[in-house]
Amino acid sequence: MSRLRVHNFSVSIDGYGAGVNQSLETPLGVGGEDLHRWIFATEFWHARTEEHGGSHGVDNAWLQAGEVGIGATIMGRNMFGPIRGPWDADDLAANWRGWWGENPPFGHDVFVLTHHARDPLVMEGGTTFHFITAGLETALELAQSAAHGQDVRLGGGVATIREAVSTGLVDELHLARVPIHLGAGESLAIDNLVGAGYRVDSTELGEGAMHVRLVRV
Repeated sequence: MSRLRVHNFSVSIDGYGAGVNQSLETPLGVGGEDLHRWIFATEFWHARTEEHGGSHGVDNAWLQAGEVGIGATIMGRNMFGPIRGPWDADDLAANWRGWWGENPPFGHDVFVLTHHARDPLVMEGGTTFHFITAGLETALELAQSAAHGQDVRLGGGVATIREAVSTGLVDELHLARVPIHLGAGESLAIDNLVGAGYRVDSTELGEGAMHVRLVRV
């Protein structure tokens, strides 16, 4: 059975995975983009965006490891986009195809949790977005089938990860603790993970983040 894994999920030192006031202009909330500074500085990210440069150190190794052995992805609707309510509510909702352009970086089936049904979106490069209204466990069953023996990645956002952890569905979490203080936003409540079904398996200090790997006990 394939595992459910969280990788490269950035949180501030005060435990927030996104800032306040998420919107089209600020997808990760106010100050939230700084959570990903460590990613933007890596060689792996530069190669993906067809740019030269970037560090190939510790941060790069963790980022790259999160792509290995993944055959499908699950994400919450808030991660897919800033749209709320029915998909036909307005032109932005009806035409929204994700943050990643016509050729998203997934290259496999992605299952988006939502309360509003929508036909699948077939994108370039092998990515198809499926919109699941039956809940996380159903999405996981579908994703495991689509992964063909590989693992399933849980991409976020914060509420989706909290739900999956609270129900014991997540087998492994890699959190990148970034040295910024957001003060408010979407809290992952990481301190509740240890001793509540998860243990710290390893930690490593990178160039821009402290990498913490937790596994289910």
